[in-house]
Amino acid sequence: MTTAFPVLLGADGTTATAAGILDRCRELVRPALAGTIERLHPWVGEMAAYSFGWCDVGGTPAGGAGGKGVRQALAVLGAEAAGASGEAAVAGAVAVELVHTFSLLHDDIMDGDQTRRTRPTVWKAYGTGPAVLAGDALFALAVEALAAVDGAGTAAAVRRLGAAMGDLVRGQADDLLFESRPWTGPTAVGPEEYRTMAEHKTGALLGCAAALGAALAGAPEPTVAALDRAGRHMGVAFQVVDDLLGIWGDPAVTGKPVHNDLRQRKKTFPVLAALTARGPGAPAAGRLAALLAKAPDVPDDATTHRAAALIEQAGGRSAALAEADRHIAAVETCLDGLPLAPGAVAELRTLLDFLVRREI
Repeated sequence: MTTAFPVLLGADGTTATAAGILDRCRELVRPALAGTIERLHPWVGEMAAYSFGWCDVGGTPAGGAGGKGVRQALAVLGAEAAGASGEAAVAGAVAVELVHTFSLLHDDIMDGDQTRRTRPTVWKAYGTGPAVLAGDALFALAVEALAAVDGAGTAAAVRRLGAAMGDLVRGQADDLLFESRPWTGPTAVGPEEYRTMAEHKTGALLGCAAALGAALAGAPEPTVAALDRAGRHMGVAFQVVDDLLGIWGDPAVTGKPVHNDLRQRKKTFPVLAALTARGPGAPAAGRLAALLAKAPDVPDDATTHRAAALIEQAGGRSAALAEADRHIAAVETCLDGLPLAPGAVAELRTLLDFLVRREI
């Protein structure tokens, strides 16, 4: 299902769409991001540029936008919400975008994903070792970019980024460990564990992005902290929607095969919700548990299609959508009452709604 971009009044007083907001923020940040990438070793820099969609293997320029740029947009909007120009957040936007890309390079290796944004992943195009090296380089470059900011709050900004990266690693570790745990029983993954994992894996960097933008713009700490909390809730919603896309997403949109997460036996929210279904969904939950228990380590297409159907019958899909909506409501609670520029807050809300309504 395709959802139209929501329309609200933007920071400049004109009508803003989510697509327009993301484009505007990418255009603001890209010169600094490209200049930072140019400081890398040429081969490593080529892999970084390839990961952003800027070039093909071998360095031939390409016209890719490099993903949606959600995290850099949050940094820019965080500064604008605090009443400053988006320029104040550029260094923070570069840092969070580099960390995000580093995490994707390593995540693709850990998950064995061969495609991203309809192209071969970096490890598939260049090799596992080179992709690890490129990720490590982006990690180091992110810290360097933020540490170079002049101002009394630089050390605190670097600490905030470091804490977010620590949470990201914790979330990724839990996500990997979930794969070895049983589908049902006393040691099965519970919804609360999932929420903690998602907040760390995805929410920490989203929260950090918005908070860094506001902090670099000179916002008071309570405002910075509230934006961090808002971003963390948004991250859980974002991750749940990713889980939906990992089962039912259109490969032409996601760049990954249909039912990809089921093929990898990932403990995603729709699956966990379906397995714990009660009432009318209980019979389908029982059949799903039996199917997953006997499925091979790499399920075939027939098994993943059957599993997807049972997850939907048990209510896993609708439960995941409701979970995402609950966290979007929590974002609104975090934003309510803050002394923020209304136009930028409107753009934040437009972006939030887009993230949870994308191709699901």
